[in-house]
Amino acid sequence: DGAIVDFAPANELDIPEDLPHAANLAEYLDDEYLKMLAIDLEAKYEEDKSSRSDWLKRFTDGLDELGFTDEDKTEPFEGASGVFHPLLAEAAAQFQAQAYKELLPADGPVSVKTIGKPDKTDPKAVDLMERAARVKEFMNYQITEVMEEFDPELDQMLFYLPLSGSSFKKIYYDATLGRSVSQYCTAEDVVVNYGATTLKTAQRITHVFKKSVNDLRREQLFGFYRDIELNDPMAHNDNEVESKLDELYGSKNAGASSDEYEFHEMQIDIDLEGFEHPDGLSLPYIVTTCSDTGDILAIRRNWKEQDQMFRKRDYFVHYKFLPGLGFYGFGFIHMIGGLASSATSILRQLIDAGTFSNLPGGFKQRGTKINDEPVSPGEWRDIDIPNDNINNALMPLPYKEPSSVLFQLLGFIVESGRRFASIADTSISESGSQQNPVGTTMALIERGSKVMSSVHKRLHNSQKREFKLLADVIGESMPPEYPYAIGGVPKVIKREDFGPEVDVIPVSDPNIFSAAQRVSLAQMQLQMAQSAPEMHNLRESYKRMYIALEVKDPEGLLVPIDDPKPLSPALEHARALEGKRLQAFPQQNHNAHIQSHVTFMQLPFVQQNPAFVTNIVQDIMQHINFIAQQQAQQQMQQQYQQAVSQNPQIAQNPQLQQQLQQQLQQQLMTMVSQIESQMIGQIMQQIIPPQQPDPMIQMHDKEMQVKQQGDQLKAQTDTQKLMESEATKRMSIAAGEAQANQDIAQKREKTMIDAGLKQQDSYNKLVADAQKNDVRTR
Repeated sequence: DGAIVDFAPANELDIPEDLPHAANLAEYLDDEYLKMLAIDLEAKYEEDKSSRSDWLKRFTDGLDELGFTDEDKTEPFEGASGVFHPLLAEAAAQFQAQAYKELLPADGPVSVKTIGKPDKTDPKAVDLMERAARVKEFMNYQITEVMEEFDPELDQMLFYLPLSGSSFKKIYYDATLGRSVSQYCTAEDVVVNYGATTLKTAQRITHVFKKSVNDLRREQLFGFYRDIELNDPMAHNDNEVESKLDELYGSKNAGASSDEYEFHEMQIDIDLEGFEHPDGLSLPYIVTTCSDTGDILAIRRNWKEQDQMFRKRDYFVHYKFLPGLGFYGFGFIHMIGGLASSATSILRQLIDAGTFSNLPGGFKQRGTKINDEPVSPGEWRDIDIPNDNINNALMPLPYKEPSSVLFQLLGFIVESGRRFASIADTSISESGSQQNPVGTTMALIERGSKVMSSVHKRLHNSQKREFKLLADVIGESMPPEYPYAIGGVPKVIKREDFGPEVDVIPVSDPNIFSAAQRVSLAQMQLQMAQSAPEMHNLRESYKRMYIALEVKDPEGLLVPIDDPKPLSPALEHARALEGKRLQAFPQQNHNAHIQSHVTFMQLPFVQQNPAFVTNIVQDIMQHINFIAQQQAQQQMQQQYQQAVSQNPQIAQNPQLQQQLQQQLQQQLMTMVSQIESQMIGQIMQQIIPPQQPDPMIQMHDKEMQVKQQGDQLKAQTDTQKLMESEATKRMSIAAGEAQANQDIAQKREKTMIDAGLKQQDSYNKLVADAQKNDVRTR
């Protein structure tokens, strides 16, 4: 929550209108207001500190398991074993040794990445690559040479981190040192509410640190803190972790220091009196309070001056080992601290059992005179026994040998802890065997290392954030040009080099967390390249193998690569004959190169070499592209000037200029394509002249023509015969049809005659019958 305190009217404050953005605002606020604000912020600090008490207690108690000291125990007997099992210390030391080498290589931890694909033919891309190279060189020089605290603090942090689970880096510009600083801060000194998720979303971040009386006075005179009289420092106690460490180191009267002040530097959003936002918005500030006296020494704005959104600036980077249940991470103490405690207990029992077994004790009969001192090897002593039977006078207690079951249990517990911490022994020869498939090798590499792989990726991301903040601080604090020297060689870095186009990243690979894994991967790449050399760059494969083996100057072992540079046409022809690829450059005389290539390609031996012709044609196409771009850009420039002359408002309106440039840019590609097509057609006619016909082809064509004519004549004859056959067939059919019709007519006529005759016979018969009847009648 933001702190809102209002005890005095704003109009009573004497605040200059031209107050610098980085000014100490506490110089202009009322003392009573500052006192009440300090009380309110101190209460919030105690609230945040209390929220993480369980996490801090578990870490503090687990420090005992490191075995920094050997206990002199009197229980359960005098001289009992006080040894600690080194499981936690071994896990932390193994992780520190591995991570330290990966995160801080000898040549420097910083690499760079530019936006877009590098193009050596583009002047802007070349300039960007040069800027990136300067940033990389300068930052590595700063970290390895100038920032003397970076190396030892990173070394210490990487041992502390796997134990506590969280560590922090604070990146800022130190005016007293005159340079940027990346300060290591322990988890107990950076107080954040345990319910927060990230530093970005945390409502408050409090950095607890101490300063001597002399250092504080120096910074007051320098103007960084308010020049006010403070009471003497209190003999305050250290925090829980520092007290425990002092106890483990054997320090006496820990926390009794009285020559240092304790400060609480809190990043918080507050509505500060006299500097209120018009809409009542709480703004981000950094408030520095001396906890010994309750005085606020500094209040500064915590946003960039040109930022109208008042976004909080980041100064801290959280390095987290394993994600915890709250803001702070978990370390080995939280995850395998119980196993380490059990291993220590079992180890002590085994040692004590061996002690009792080697030097047993028991009961003796009263009156028996015996020296209690242990008998030395080869020594014989006289004893007085009442009954002359030593077995009846002495009865040793039944101490057993160290238990084999207990020893096996110790091995199981230790192996479980080592497996979680990824410090179990692995067979590098097995994982790097050339007989194994790639998938099997990868599985062997990752076996037992999944936890460390994820931890390393978190460290890589945190270091990337640290370098980005460091680059921003360096870019803001340096002059436009900053000269320096490396090994006596003068160098220059520019402020504009630290722009958003150059992304600063760590050299470490988030997917590779050990040298053995890096060598195995490089070996697999080399094997695959050797199995299919036509698909791979063997030189690059060998180079990566040398780099994985950490060989110095691998380029000196490999055949150098020719750096492409502009050549004359004759030298280009000689290079092409050697089978080397040609490359065109913008500054060359493109028309002269094209004409020389076209003339040279007319030679018979050139035309008989397809690979050579292809290489030359590719170079011609590059020259055509450069010519087309130059002509198109000239025409676009003329159109732009013409448009500006016709409409003078364009020159005064950036928006209209941008719109016009976008329109011309769209036309540019079309114009380049048109020019290229025209030039390609013209040049191809010169490259491929009309060829004389081949006599054999002509003879073959004539034979095909005669054959075609014969085929046509035969087709005509066959067609005529077919037509005659069809006519004869049709005539035959017609004659048949006429004969059939005639036959039908004759049959029809005969039928009619027969019918008439039958009718006549019937008539005659009727007449005859009638005559007969008439005669009878008569």
